Amino acid sequence: MSLFTTVAPITITCHNRLAPYLEREVKALGFEVIETFITGLKLEGTLNDCIRLNLSLRCASQVLYSLLSFEANNADDVYNNLSNCPWEEIIPEDGYFSVTSNVQNDSINNSMFASLRVKDAIVDRMREVSGIRPNTGADPVGAVIHLYWKNEEAEVFVDTSGESLARHGYRKIPGRAPMLEALAAATIMASRWDAASPFVNPMCGSGTLAIEAALYATNMRPGIFRSNYAFMHLSDYDAKVYHKEMAHLRQQIKPLAQEARIIASDYSNQAIANARQNAGAAGVERLIDFAECDFAETQVPEGKPGVFFINPEYGERLGDVTELAGTYGRIGTFMKQKCGGYYGYVFTGNLELAKKIGLKPKRRIEFFTSTIDCRLFEYELYAGSRRSAETKEQ
Repeated sequence: MSLFTTVAPITITCHNRLAPYLEREVKALGFEVIETFITGLKLEGTLNDCIRLNLSLRCASQVLYSLLSFEANNADDVYNNLSNCPWEEIIPEDGYFSVTSNVQNDSINNSMFASLRVKDAIVDRMREVSGIRPNTGADPVGAVIHLYWKNEEAEVFVDTSGESLARHGYRKIPGRAPMLEALAAATIMASRWDAASPFVNPMCGSGTLAIEAALYATNMRPGIFRSNYAFMHLSDYDAKVYHKEMAHLRQQIKPLAQEARIIASDYSNQAIANARQNAGAAGVERLIDFAECDFAETQVPEGKPGVFFINPEYGERLGDVTELAGTYGRIGTFMKQKCGGYYGYVFTGNLELAKKIGLKPKRRIEFFTSTIDCRLFEYELYAGSRRSAETKEQ
């Protein structure tokens, strides 16, 4: 029986605090989510379902298909349990595989040792059955086996992704302290942007937010930019299923809505050049209006209000905090004076600097970037005074 048509538990991992947006994506694809936790979720499906998930998800990191669970007190228990698994039916005998692990067990002080025991079990089993030793290495460019071992509970997965899905593959020039693509996608999903109105992104840097906005608005999925996944290196892989899913993704792409102007500006000509190149690699350069200017000179389209979204420096990795206090004050002034009717969003990892904006946020949405505790502040920017705006609504 092929794993590609066998239903088993699937765990999809993501970066911390992205799980609510990952869950929204998975449900939109028609899957039932069994459990959601802080760094991922669980469902059931086949390896063919994993192909669809890998190609479609914006906020995910890895798609893991469960092979077996067992109790393990030490590395020998891991080896013994995996030696009985029919690896010759999962990994081609002339194939290549790597092993990753997440280990929290008192008997192990180096997860590399646990990974080595997994590799040994697979190699010894396949050599015993077929007489051929498969190739192994550290690079996740072939089949990937993942061990999750916490206390005495161990679970072994086929990692169907390989390289992390959180990097969407189009960004050729990262620039300074770039936002992770999966994080950028999640913050856009967290906003109130309807993908049919303007998206204004000053301080665009390498262009990640503007590019992800263009991809989101046109329903272009990250799988389009990638040609190698770990599921392609498993026994019984049918390339026809992959090509069918890829064709379906391309058929779902839609034109950018007429009023959905995407504007990206930066004072640095190098940043704009990098952003243009990255947007070109993503196939969305013509959908974004780039401008080299100070953020306060950024054009904010009139007519249908949209979203003003800025990710300023916040002094952890870039920028002088004293100087940035003035910048944050200017951001608040610009939103108040130039963005009437819009929703304003400021993504920052410095909550003290955020106070310098001088506006009361409607929402504070929690995120992480690397290990930095961040917030996406949402501001409802009224056209005219708040009282006059409320009068018009009555």
